[in-house]
Amino acid sequence: MNEEIVITGYCCIRDNLVIVDGEHLYKGNEALFSEFSTGVYRHFGVNYPKFHKMDKLSRLGFLTADILINKKKISDRYAGSETGIILMNSSSSLDTDRNHQKSISDRSDYFPSPSIFVYTLPNVVIGEICIRHKITGEGNFFVTESFNPVFLVNYVSQLFYSDIVKCCLAGWTEIDGNNYESVLYLIEKRKETVEGIANFEPSVAESIYNRR
Repeated sequence: MNEEIVITGYCCIRDNLVIVDGEHLYKGNEALFSEFSTGVYRHFGVNYPKFHKMDKLSRLGFLTADILINKKKISDRYAGSETGIILMNSSSSLDTDRNHQKSISDRSDYFPSPSIFVYTLPNVVIGEICIRHKITGEGNFFVTESFNPVFLVNYVSQLFYSDIVKCCLAGWTEIDGNNYESVLYLIEKRKETVEGIANFEPSVAESIYNRR
């Protein structure tokens, strides 16, 4: 049987919940994202001190990817060069940009922070994931008005058809203040007889994204 491009897993972080493949693995009651993300970090035993220096967007994307990568043992099954990361959101790095703007808006108290400025590009979240897991494959961050499953499926599928990737983490990672939402899919080539998979199609991706 021919191999198909399929979703073999997903991780959602939103509404103070971490959900993997439909299973609730963590529920917090923290009011602030910074506190919630620290709770997730501790619950899943993430040991990565640099995490505490990241901006909120990077924390969100990093945790979603880290949980999925470890749960599915991606690093054991694929070389770093075979794995891609494709993310999208609607606001780029605006949440961090606002913090940077605060540090430079008052000319009498002008003190831009390098630790904030370094995160004023959305693709930095991909870099943080890649450094952590030694991923060197295709990486792109797109800004779209809303979650666009048609674009996502078409773009990622082309990476597989062109033999650029053998595995890809792709999805939506957005944060604005304490409003956050991250949905990442694990996409692989598998035979359709493999248990626990779903075709990588816009309707399937959208259905998973809309689950609560």
